[in-house]
Amino acid sequence: MLRRNLPGDESSTTRRNELTELYREHLALKKKQRWSVISVQLGILLLLFIFWEMAGRLKWIDVLLFSYPSKIFNHIVQEIISGELWGHLGVTVGETVVGFLLGTLLGTGLAILIWWSPYLSKVLDPYMVVFNSMPKVALGPLFIVVFGAGFTAIVVTTLSVIIIITTLVVYNSFSEVDANFVKVVRTFGGSRSQIFRKVIFPASFPAIISTLKVNVGLAWVGVIVGEFLVAQMGLGYLIIYGFQVFNFTLVMSSLFIIAVVATVMYQLVVFMERKLLSHK
Repeated sequence: MLRRNLPGDESSTTRRNELTELYREHLALKKKQRWSVISVQLGILLLLFIFWEMAGRLKWIDVLLFSYPSKIFNHIVQEIISGELWGHLGVTVGETVVGFLLGTLLGTGLAILIWWSPYLSKVLDPYMVVFNSMPKVALGPLFIVVFGAGFTAIVVTTLSVIIIITTLVVYNSFSEVDANFVKVVRTFGGSRSQIFRKVIFPASFPAIISTLKVNVGLAWVGVIVGEFLVAQMGLGYLIIYGFQVFNFTLVMSSLFIIAVVATVMYQLVVFMERKLLSHK
């Protein structure tokens, strides 16, 4: 027997269609706003480059110190064509990626360890505060003596910047998880391992992923500081060399490349965060 459409069915279908249309309008509005923000950002950047170019060519600024965009871009193109840039870029990016990954993993692991043992947390707390407050540039020469003047010393310098910050941020996210959730698991006889796997880690997952974005910037800071002290290759070395020979176009070119590569790396982390959190 055929089913007749009741008045309530038609009303429900109409309501669903209205909600679907509203959702589509909402997505369209968000997409429009996103492109609007990107357009304004690119417009501001373009205006800054135009003003900088004019200021350099009209001698409003000291070209020896600040250079100007067309001169910087021309220098970068020449370095790319000659192939001299790729070696320095590869070294710096490699050090940054290694420092970023190791720092994030070790910092998160240390946060888990001190959460697992409240006694250890109390013991290590003053040491982490003191080490975090120490200027890492001052530790650089010590790392060079211990690990040698090379890749390892630069990575260790990067780790000294990342690990403690990561540990403090992740551990605080563990501590701020709603205690009622923990009580529920304990009520049903859950072990500490189960509490961490079922409550603490899932609740802190967004904070851990967000820490990656912070660590991108910290990794670049650590690597460039390390290259300032010891490197014979890398973008940090080019900056120091540019200062020594008063070639500030080289300095500005290196800074521009760092900004571009760091932005790309940051956007990759944002993309990964969006994918992981949406899946979560």
